[in-house]
Amino acid sequence: MTGTILIVEDEEKIATLLRDYLRLAGFDVCCLAGGAEAAPWVREHAPDLVLLDLMLPGRDGLEICKDVRVFSSVPIIMITARIEEIDRLLGLELGADDYICKPFSPREVVARVKAVLRRSGPGQTTALAGLVMDGACYRAALDGHELDLTAVEFKLLQFLAASPGRIYSRQQLMDRIYPDERVVADRTIDSHIKKLRKKIADVAPGEDLIHSVYGVGYKFERASRRE
Repeated sequence: MTGTILIVEDEEKIATLLRDYLRLAGFDVCCLAGGAEAAPWVREHAPDLVLLDLMLPGRDGLEICKDVRVFSSVPIIMITARIEEIDRLLGLELGADDYICKPFSPREVVARVKAVLRRSGPGQTTALAGLVMDGACYRAALDGHELDLTAVEFKLLQFLAASPGRIYSRQQLMDRIYPDERVVADRTIDSHIKKLRKKIADVAPGEDLIHSVYGVGYKFERASRRE
């Protein structure tokens, strides 16, 4: 697996350790020590993944994550010594894809990087709970029955299915589906979800893969498998 990884970490020893292990794994790696330049760097260079420390000089990781999510869906793994539950939940709520606490094994970080890239890569084929999705040609099938999805419907289903059980707000889904900052009505996601559910019901009557969470958003979860 190849790609460009941006490490935003002010502790030089940690940044160097991660850089060396990721380079050995075949990645191109760039490092930044301060938070102020992180979002502009991501906008200019479009890395494949960002390893983002939470506590940074200039601008902290949560602020950076929020800034980046305005214009990019690049996978973000947050790294921190703060292990409190509220920090973890807040990081994920702002759009982080994973969360690793210090101290950590650099081999584990490399493994997590590869796992997140496999999940999010547009050209990857993924399979979960009878759902098979091929990002190279935007084709999806459920229990062997092909789903006739638009590109937006495909991306929406792929994103939700990548993290079963995780709840995403409408804004988070819009940021991922429309990362180019176009003006989109607040209920656009609801319309896409409605059409997506109908197409799923056409091939799997009675199935409920995309669940509404009142007042919060949506999640992917397959409660029961058809036999």
